Amino acid sequence: MGGLMFVLWVIRFFIFKLYESPKYLMGRGRDEAAVDVVHRVAEHNGTTSRLTLDELTQPGSLSFVNSREMDTSAKGVIARQLAKFDAGHMNSLFATKKLALATRGADFGDGSLYITYRNQVILSVIGVPGALLAGYMVEMPILGRRGTLAISTALTGALILASTTARTSNALLGWNCAYSLTSNVMYGVLYAVTPELFPTKDRGTGNAIVAGANRVFGVMSPIIALYANLTTSAPIFIAGAIFVVSGFIPLLLPFESRGRASI
Repeated sequence: MGGLMFVLWVIRFFIFKLYESPKYLMGRGRDEAAVDVVHRVAEHNGTTSRLTLDELTQPGSLSFVNSREMDTSAKGVIARQLAKFDAGHMNSLFATKKLALATRGADFGDGSLYITYRNQVILSVIGVPGALLAGYMVEMPILGRRGTLAISTALTGALILASTTARTSNALLGWNCAYSLTSNVMYGVLYAVTPELFPTKDRGTGNAIVAGANRVFGVMSPIIALYANLTTSAPIFIAGAIFVVSGFIPLLLPFESRGRASI
């Protein structure tokens, strides 16, 4: 794999001629170079471009504060990009109490390569109906998003706890198959309902916060594993208990998003 990537790197830098983006060149005030790139790209594709520097600059230049020339240095570009960020979108997610609530993540001695990949294929196949089942359950009036997420999350935790009773490899595979099914229902609903809970104009910010929290706590898992005693069932019991408790959180959401349009 490393050798293949090295070959592709050589092809990219020494065989293919990639021109700088005209948009980037214009952003740096190099309009003439941007026009030249457009003509070169057109020539490479067997055609011609009638774009001239006069036509490009005809609409006029942008007006900047205090009529100062735009800083085209790397520092100036970074400063302009950072200026776009403010706390407005984040504050909107917690503007009211209702919005704030809605905004709230064995060794059996049989570890052969064949068994490992066989089990992985089985678990992956079993998980497919879970996503389809999630799509059906969330549209049921009696369940909706909240009910489906609560049930699937609690069941996922219960199955994790039940897997500690397995005494054979096949028994553990059976519990894991059930876990794969319910966890795919849970994740299917979770990733679908999360954007629905945020106001439309702040949805990107809300998703970013949730995704960021998801990654941070995901990083904590291997760190905990470094210091925890993995030879006992304690980590499994803790993980299962967290899922069971989390199953009650969807019921605390202030509204059901099924059949409702975001504001």
